[in-house]
Amino acid sequence: MPDTPTFPLHIRGAVLERSGDPRPYADSAPITISDLELSAPGSGEVLVRMRAAGICHSDLSVVNNNRPRPLPMLLGHEASGIVEAVGDNVSTVSVGDHVVMTFLPRCGDCAGCATNGTMPCEKGSASNTEGTLITGTRHLTRNGDMVQHHLGVSGFATHAVVSELSVVPIGKDVPADIAAIFGCAILTGGGAILNEVKPGEDDTIAVVGLGGVGMSAIITAAALGVKELVGIDMQESKRNTALELGAHDVMTPEEAVASGRKFTAVVEAAGHPTALETAYQITAPGGLTITVGLPAPGNRISIDPLLMTAEARRVHGCYLGSSVPERDIPVYEQLWREGKLKAEGLISSHIHLDDINTAMDSLADGTALRQIITFD
Repeated sequence: MPDTPTFPLHIRGAVLERSGDPRPYADSAPITISDLELSAPGSGEVLVRMRAAGICHSDLSVVNNNRPRPLPMLLGHEASGIVEAVGDNVSTVSVGDHVVMTFLPRCGDCAGCATNGTMPCEKGSASNTEGTLITGTRHLTRNGDMVQHHLGVSGFATHAVVSELSVVPIGKDVPADIAAIFGCAILTGGGAILNEVKPGEDDTIAVVGLGGVGMSAIITAAALGVKELVGIDMQESKRNTALELGAHDVMTPEEAVASGRKFTAVVEAAGHPTALETAYQITAPGGLTITVGLPAPGNRISIDPLLMTAEARRVHGCYLGSSVPERDIPVYEQLWREGKLKAEGLISSHIHLDDINTAMDSLADGTALRQIITFD
C-alpha cells in the first residue's frame, strides 16, 4: 500500500496559459509544465496517481480556442491511474484500485442522466464549463493562485483529485495506456457503434474520419462483427491502419461518394462539416448517419432534406458515444481481454509530459491517433 499522502500535495502538470496562440505550438508554447499544489479530496472525491494520459482533440480544441475555457487550466481528460486516497462518503473505489478517468461525470438525478446515456449530465456539463469538479470544488493552485480543472479530470499531471463519479474501476491486468483510451476515444467512437448503431451481422458500416475516435469505431465494429466495414479518410496512412485494425475496405471521401456505395449506418468522426456531408451522402435509404465529431462553433452543412423524408433517413448527434461509463467500459474491457478489440492499434507513440506542445502540433497535423503520456 502507498504511504498516506500529505496535503497540499506537490505535483507537476501541463497548464494551458493562453488559448489561440499561433502554430507551431512547439514555438509559441501555450502550455507550460508547472509545479502545483493539490489539496486533499473532500466528500465524494478521490486522489489518483496518474499512470497514463492520452492526448485528444478535446484538449486541442481548448488550446486553439475552439472551445473557450477559463484559464489557466491544467489540461487532460483521458487518463488512467491508481487511487491513493479517498475522501468521506466514497463507496465505489478504494485505495489501490486501478481506475479509468471519464470526462463527463453523471450525477444520476438530472433529466440528462435519465436518458440512459443519450444526453449528457446537466450538472456535469455545467461544472466542466466552469472549470470545477462536479462537486463544485477546485483543488489546484500554483504559487497560491487558482488553476482550473479540465473536464473534471486534469489528467496531464502526476496526480489529480476528482469526483468518484469521474472514475471507473478496471482490472489490474489492463495496461495503463489501454485503460486511458477506454475513457474517451473508445467510449466516444466505440459508443457510436455499441449504443447507436447496435449492429447486426447483416449491417454495413462506414466511418468517415479515422482519427482516434473514428478508429475506435472501426475496432469496435470489427470486434462486434459486421457484414461490411469501410474506413474513409484523406490520409493514406490512416486508411492503411484501418485495414490492419479490421476494416474490410478503405476509400478517400471522394472515392466513397463517386463509388455510389451506400451503408446502413455511417459514423462521422472528423469534426468537419464536409465530412458530415460525405457521411450523409453515402448513407442508404432507411439508414442512420451518426455524428460524433465536434466542429468549430458556427460551421454549417448543406444536405438535401428531401432525402430525409423520401428515403426515411435519420441523422443523429451522439455525444460521448451515448455512453454510461460504468456500464460500457466493462464491455470494452472484456472485448479487449478476449482479443477482439484491437485497442493497442490506436496508440501512435508514448511521450513525456515535457513533449506536450509538440504533441499538440502532431495532433493538429493529423499525423497521430493517440499519443500517450506515461508517468510510471
